Amino acid sequence: MPQPFPDAARPGGPTNAPGDPGALGPPPEVDRGSALLRGWPRIDAWLFPVFAGGCILYAALTFYGSLHHQTHGHWSAPLDDVFIHFDYARTTAIGHPFQWVVGNGYSSGNTSISYPFVLALGYLAGFTGERLMLWAAIIAATSVFAVLLAGRTVFTGLSTPRAAGNRAASYLLPPVFLGIGALDWTLWSGMEVAFLLATWGAALLSYLAVIEAPASADTRRSEWTLGACGALMILTRPEAVSTLAVFGLGALWARRRSSDAARTLTRAARTLGPGAAVVVLVAIVNRVMTGEWSANGAIVKLALYNPFMTRQAKWDDYSFNVRYEIFRNIEYHFTDRPTLGVLLPALGLAALAVERSRAIALVLWGQIVGWALLVGLNGQVRWQNERYTMPAVAWLTVAAALGATALVRSARRPSLAVSAFTGFIAAQAVIAALLPAERPPAAVTWGIGVGAAALFAAALALRPVRVLAPVVALWLFHEHHVSKMRDQKWFFGRACRNIRDQHIKTGRWLRELRPQRVLVGDAGAIIYASGRPGLDIIGLGGYHGLPFARAGVQGLTATIELMEHLRADELPDLLAIYPSWWGILPTWFGRDVIARVPAVGNVICGGYEDVVYLADWHLLGTGEALRHVPEGLAVKDTVDIADLLSESAHRYAFGAPGSGSGFTDLKVLADPEDPEKDLLDGGRELVAGASESMRLSGLTAGEDATIVLRAAPVANTTIHVRVNGVDLPKLLVTQKDAWVEPSVKVPAALVQSSVDVEVIDDGPNAFVDYHVWIAQ
Repeated sequence: MPQPFPDAARPGGPTNAPGDPGALGPPPEVDRGSALLRGWPRIDAWLFPVFAGGCILYAALTFYGSLHHQTHGHWSAPLDDVFIHFDYARTTAIGHPFQWVVGNGYSSGNTSISYPFVLALGYLAGFTGERLMLWAAIIAATSVFAVLLAGRTVFTGLSTPRAAGNRAASYLLPPVFLGIGALDWTLWSGMEVAFLLATWGAALLSYLAVIEAPASADTRRSEWTLGACGALMILTRPEAVSTLAVFGLGALWARRRSSDAARTLTRAARTLGPGAAVVVLVAIVNRVMTGEWSANGAIVKLALYNPFMTRQAKWDDYSFNVRYEIFRNIEYHFTDRPTLGVLLPALGLAALAVERSRAIALVLWGQIVGWALLVGLNGQVRWQNERYTMPAVAWLTVAAALGATALVRSARRPSLAVSAFTGFIAAQAVIAALLPAERPPAAVTWGIGVGAAALFAAALALRPVRVLAPVVALWLFHEHHVSKMRDQKWFFGRACRNIRDQHIKTGRWLRELRPQRVLVGDAGAIIYASGRPGLDIIGLGGYHGLPFARAGVQGLTATIELMEHLRADELPDLLAIYPSWWGILPTWFGRDVIARVPAVGNVICGGYEDVVYLADWHLLGTGEALRHVPEGLAVKDTVDIADLLSESAHRYAFGAPGSGSGFTDLKVLADPEDPEKDLLDGGRELVAGASESMRLSGLTAGEDATIVLRAAPVANTTIHVRVNGVDLPKLLVTQKDAWVEPSVKVPAALVQSSVDVEVIDDGPNAFVDYHVWIAQ
């Protein structure tokens, strides 16, 4: 018979609570899905870090395992540039920051200002020698872990409610972020990229704190933090100015409704001001210490500083670099089949199409594009496994993971415009991959692009397609990246072996030999492993403010002319170089070969073998003096052509870029005073019709003077000298395989205490001017 009341409601009766031994009948079923959902945040708080850490550990072990397999357990790095960081870290640790070698003086050659200080902490902790690479690996793993934790907020938000779906979506980030072999190669290489991305992660957290705060909230602290993080980014890589600019502009836009003009300016000062201050401060320090506003690395690597290239040539170089970095990644690093390289960028663009992910995706894409445009200025973007492009690739992986999960979770139709744009860009990339040499007519490519745009937009409008397409895209990406990942792991280990077998071995041998100073063309591992003073002929290392970087851009002649300013005890006694890089350098300045150190199976070093020479500098300075001083006169001023210091002191300038003038030339011929001796001098070439200008001083106004030139004519030509705008008689220069010193008199009426002089080549052949003197 049924009870009049349920047991639970009967006065004094049992409650029937789960687990109550007095309960009557079976307990009701518990909604385990709801319980799991309620407990998910607590589980997720430790599960995601564990998952991310596991992904990092796996990726790091596979790359460093390849290293140790090929080096038989020894630490090394896949790039000599890593050891440039190590050089600066060592000097920082022993109390001489901003010096490549102790005693060489301030150097701007390490473009990453902050990273050597982070490495120096490890050096002080005992990670010396090649074991500093172990510390760099620890920094890299810690930095990547920080990036993944910070990057997760792109999915979950920082202060907004964190739905379980958002948390679950973020688990795609670690495998996608670490799923590109070339990016992993760079992250574990020991370069500063992993640390840079960690600073970006800190800036991201500050940015989200600003934009997610209520309209009435005081966000000054978060804005200052964003500005400070941005300044640290710029100190780590100067290209991060664009990255900070995107964060700053995004923050200003997000707070626009709660700001008037004055508040907007103060917010801009807090978010962008510290970064701008860093840029200005670094430029001023460089100017004071080196005479250059820019860092040595920029002078050496950027076409902007090439004095021989026209604006058009520089633009062509820049546009080529930008196209290269895009298609090198899409067609090579992302896939083993170029037509599928668009999958990752397409997923990244999909994040723009979905409303819930659009705002942060705009920030990511702004930073990707900004970085790519700035890095395109760097002529080295084509080398070193495209490491300079990898920060943009890292942000692309975040955008791609965000886009994939946003498509799957989106119940609303994505933006038709963005979907169509994605399809159009993907179609153009596929056409470029399939037909790299001969593109179809514009009408055909545009027609295909429009058709792909329409198809893409229509497909993403369908919910099943939105769910299935990202899954298929990620699967295809993985399947066609397996071989790339395998190759990158092998390449990493082989490159580390090459650096160890050649540069580190050379450095260790030099450490035992204990030379006074070593001239190198690679400024990293040789000097680091040897512990000896060095002179970097490329100019990154720097030496007491002498413009070796600027000279390196203008050719070996300018570098040799600059070395004439060194004292005898400052000159290197050994050369450790690739002879194929430096032309006549080992022939004229290397007396004997004392060692050859090969890199068997070379994939990364600049040449098959490092060759060590005994240095011989007896030719330096032999061309300084005028050999035939006009009778009764004394030399008042001299311009040593191709000597940058002498040229700068005399306001020297050659013809416009692209004119064919100004290229340097170095020559050794018999000394006119003693044919048994050699005379070395460097100069610049003037093509027919070209000119050079300079200012000569120290004269007595109103007295006759004589201008003397030095040449070694390889063909007959005619030149003339112009003083203060007045042309002097022409000089016929006759071909002669010897030094000649033609002269021309300057009338007293033209002579002032200083005179402006032009040398013009009237043709028909080129003329090389090596020296100019003025005597009275």
